[in-house]
Amino acid sequence: MRNAKTILGIIRKRGAEGKSLDQIYRMLFNPELYLAAYAKVGRNQGAMTKGITEETVDGMSLKKINDIIDLLRNERYQFSPARRVYIKKKNGKMRPLGLPTWSDKLLQEVMRMILDAYYEPQFSPYSHGFRSQRGCQTALTVIAKTWTASSWFIEGDIKGCFDNIDHNILLCLLRRRIKDNRFIRLIERLLHAGYMEEWTYHKTWSGTPQGGIISPLLSNIYLHELDCYVEQVLLPKYNQGKRRTRNREYEVQHGIEHYNRKLGRLDIARAARKKKQTLPTGDPFDPHYRRLRYVRYADDFILGFSGPKSEAEEIKHALTHFLHRELNLEVSQEKTLITHARTSKARFLGYDIQVGMCDTYRHKKYRSVNGHIRLLVPKDVMTKQSERYLLKGRVRRRPELLEESDYTIVHNYQTRFRGLANYYQLACDRSIKMSRLKGIMAHSLMLTLADKHKTWVSRLYQKYGTRCLMPNGKSYKCLQVRVERIDKPPLIATWGGISLAYDNNYRNITLSDEKDRLFYGRVERLKAMLASTCELCGATDNIQVHHVRALKDLIKRGRTPSTSQKRMAARRRKTLVVCHACHVAIHQGRL
Repeated sequence: MRNAKTILGIIRKRGAEGKSLDQIYRMLFNPELYLAAYAKVGRNQGAMTKGITEETVDGMSLKKINDIIDLLRNERYQFSPARRVYIKKKNGKMRPLGLPTWSDKLLQEVMRMILDAYYEPQFSPYSHGFRSQRGCQTALTVIAKTWTASSWFIEGDIKGCFDNIDHNILLCLLRRRIKDNRFIRLIERLLHAGYMEEWTYHKTWSGTPQGGIISPLLSNIYLHELDCYVEQVLLPKYNQGKRRTRNREYEVQHGIEHYNRKLGRLDIARAARKKKQTLPTGDPFDPHYRRLRYVRYADDFILGFSGPKSEAEEIKHALTHFLHRELNLEVSQEKTLITHARTSKARFLGYDIQVGMCDTYRHKKYRSVNGHIRLLVPKDVMTKQSERYLLKGRVRRRPELLEESDYTIVHNYQTRFRGLANYYQLACDRSIKMSRLKGIMAHSLMLTLADKHKTWVSRLYQKYGTRCLMPNGKSYKCLQVRVERIDKPPLIATWGGISLAYDNNYRNITLSDEKDRLFYGRVERLKAMLASTCELCGATDNIQVHHVRALKDLIKRGRTPSTSQKRMAARRRKTLVVCHACHVAIHQGRL
């Protein structure tokens, strides 16, 4: 029996060669794929979340895999309705989320691995969402490196994209490449599985199940048609000319400056140079020069256009018409904006994007800032982040953390700030925009610690203040909490030491086309499962895998840990391979 890596390698090669995919339904009968899928999704926190049944990853076994395969052989596998819950969005509205059962998650991951291996080589280079080796940073890097001298930004917003994907169109797109009706019917059953909300069943007539493992890939397959339309129709039409013609008035002023400088008439030369600096070197109205760029991340897309606004309106209309005609999707006319690149800012992936403008800075005899893309930290984002630590305009302590250890409190603040600083590392104004937030968070941190210990902030600075040498070779003032441990390295939580200085090295980043290696997870767990031996009693029958949600749940203060908890804690594992009898005893608190 072929292993998962070999199977997916063959599928990936067919995708790269543009060949159709057939007889893939029988690949779902290979247990190796399910073991690889289990290693991938079994460690996620969502694996312990229940769907409409009590089934979770806890109790995973080879028998469960074989039961799924037997149902698939007879085409009797039915996807259960997802349990619908709602999570709060940033704007205060609620987003629906579907929670599948564990068996559905496992099968979806196997289907995702097969489809991803085939479609990934065919996806457009302009797509960056839900793909290996790509993400928000790569999408923004491409914009910063290649969108120079854009005149207009066209921001695309699709109304409820994932909820309105047409099932018939999606299945037709899959049938173009996949010549296996049994596999197509399986996807169709997944799409029509429906959901349960407050124990009421609802059918699904459109959309991909939000929360489903395979849903992001299906949406990428669907929106790949948009990428192809832009790449094959709009880009060739709106990319004309090798370079702009020289601005006649600029050339005249350049000649006046050069001629009078040679004759020693410096006053006239300076006046000509000053006027020249207000003029573009190329003709901004050159009718024979156009540039159109495009980037998509999931259902968000943006285009940069060099040309007149009337043609930008044509591009917007063409996209709206294509999405409605071919994909049955509607564009929000209120949110699909055409923004002037120099005087206004476009919002994409949490960044503000603008074209730089400067008539005085000169480098190598030209104004090097003009036309370059500037990625900026949105002011309202930093304001909203600061509100978490403010009360009526004053920095506040966080009483919800007072019961935590000093290590946990410092780690909590540092983790949140580091996440923001790392995400906005491409912004050229990161230091300016984030310095105030850093000061507010530092003050809030010290107030929280001072309130916990009933002491002065100055005494805490004396206790925890130090200087840390960071990987960039620089020394920074930091707050550092150390937790000493016997026969183990100490736990260290540090606040500070994160440089907010702008680093231009991101312009040297190149996108890697190397495919993501198959993730097998911890080899120890797979070997133990395949060996079919209980780690507690040594039995070899009816082997299952016991799971806990987090390591911190194993040993709790004031409670004597059981034998299984001690073993899992000693090995720092959230899993334990046991027989059915031991598994029942663990849940009953006897092991």
